[in-house]
Amino acid sequence: MDMVDAGIGRLLIASLHQGIADVSPTRLDFYENWLSPTGLRDGRMGLAPLGAVLSFLNREEPPADRVIPAHAGACAAEWTYASASEFRKRMTKRLPLSMRTHAALGLGRTLVNETISQSKVKTRMKNGEGVVEIRSPLFEYLREPSSAPMRRFYAAAYGEFFRFCDVEATINVDAEAPCCRLTIAVQGSRTADAAGPDAP
Repeated sequence: MDMVDAGIGRLLIASLHQGIADVSPTRLDFYENWLSPTGLRDGRMGLAPLGAVLSFLNREEPPADRVIPAHAGACAAEWTYASASEFRKRMTKRLPLSMRTHAALGLGRTLVNETISQSKVKTRMKNGEGVVEIRSPLFEYLREPSSAPMRRFYAAAYGEFFRFCDVEATINVDAEAPCCRLTIAVQGSRTADAAGPDAP
C-alpha cells in the first residue's frame, strides 16, 4: 500500500520531523533518510518508510523513545488547534465541561484523519470516562512494538486537546489492544467551573 492508499498526511511527517529535531537533534540527519526535506515539502511518504522511522524511534535510548513521539504528537495538536478560528476557540472556552470534552474529542478525530486519512475513530464517553479506538492502515501494517510510537503520538495529541479546551483529563494507552486504544478519565475543569449536572 502506497502513500495515496494509506492517506499519510503532511501533518504526521512534519510533526515527527519536529519531534526529532527538538528532542534529539543529533539524530535528525539519520532520520532524514526517510523524513527528507523533499518528502516534507511534497507530503510523500509510504507505509514502509514510515514504518522504518517508527521502528527506529522505538529503539532509541530511553527516554527519547517515549519523548520524541509524545513531543511530535503535542506539536501536531498545537498546529491543528492553531488552525481553528479564533471565534471557535473563544466559544469552546465558554462551553460547559461536557461540551468542552466533546470538543476536545472532535479535535482529536480531526487530527487523526489529517495524519492518516483512511483512519476510523470510534469514541465512547460516559460519566467522565471513555475510550478512543483508532484503526488505520498503519496499525494494520505495523507489528508490535513498532506501533508503540504512534500510540504515544496520539495519546499526547489528545492530552493537548483536552488541555486547550480547559479539561483536566488523564490519557492512557491500552498496550494490550489490537488497535490504538486510548482510555480517558476526565477529572474536571482546568479553570474554575461551577458544579453542575455535567460534572464527571
